[in-house]
Amino acid sequence: MGPIGVFDSGYGGLTILRDIRERLPEYDFLYLGDNARAPYGTRSFDIVHEFTLEAVKELFDRGCELVILACNTASAKALRTIQQEDLKNIEGNKRVLGVIRPSTEIIGDLSTTGRVGILATEGTVSSNSYPIEIGKFSPETKVYQQACPMWVPMIESNKYSSEAGKKFIREDVESLLAQDEDIDVIILGCTHYPIVKDFISSIVPENVKVIAQGKIVAERLEDYLNRHSEFSEICTKNGEVHYLTTESKEEFDGNASSYIGETISSEHIKLG
Repeated sequence: MGPIGVFDSGYGGLTILRDIRERLPEYDFLYLGDNARAPYGTRSFDIVHEFTLEAVKELFDRGCELVILACNTASAKALRTIQQEDLKNIEGNKRVLGVIRPSTEIIGDLSTTGRVGILATEGTVSSNSYPIEIGKFSPETKVYQQACPMWVPMIESNKYSSEAGKKFIREDVESLLAQDEDIDVIILGCTHYPIVKDFISSIVPENVKVIAQGKIVAERLEDYLNRHSEFSEICTKNGEVHYLTTESKEEFDGNASSYIGETISSEHIKLG
């Protein structure tokens, strides 16, 4: 018996955790943010896999049987290898799920033009995970991507609402929309980006839907637990959540409240 593990390279996964807890309030969760080594977006596939596997093993060691990679870069660069290779060498019937597939399963139904845009980190864009996955479920949908390398540092440093921050965001959104005037759905392909969702929605045409992943991931996780009762039964249900960070406890606790909407007290750990 243990909590559901939720991992992100930094703070963005807290937006996923928030929506999951709203959907599944009875479950216990253990959140791990590798804030000391964030961001992952510009790191190589091998490094992202190494760091993500270290975090997953830490959550397994702390009793989690099911872990959610609430990080698009980790989902894009590490999830497949962990699922197909690493889990075979780990004792028990454990599972690791990502955040990309839930969005790509339904995105074709949200677009009337068949033109979808992705705003994401350089790592997620270079992996082509979104076009590949969307192609499986909605092969007629055309996918356009825009890497936003400045967004995560701006969001984590609380500079996204400055004039310079808004300028970077506006330029990247305009670059995406310029690729095809018929784009009518934009996926925020990084768990940090819901923090700036309202601003993005204010600068795109009225017909363009801006989609954050949190509620989609929460809905699909609930469906997964309903279909896999063996995991639902071994996940503890006290409505509790605990937080781990590789950064200083004080810094994490101070910054995390803007993402999760409540005061928290974390535990500092080391990975690697």
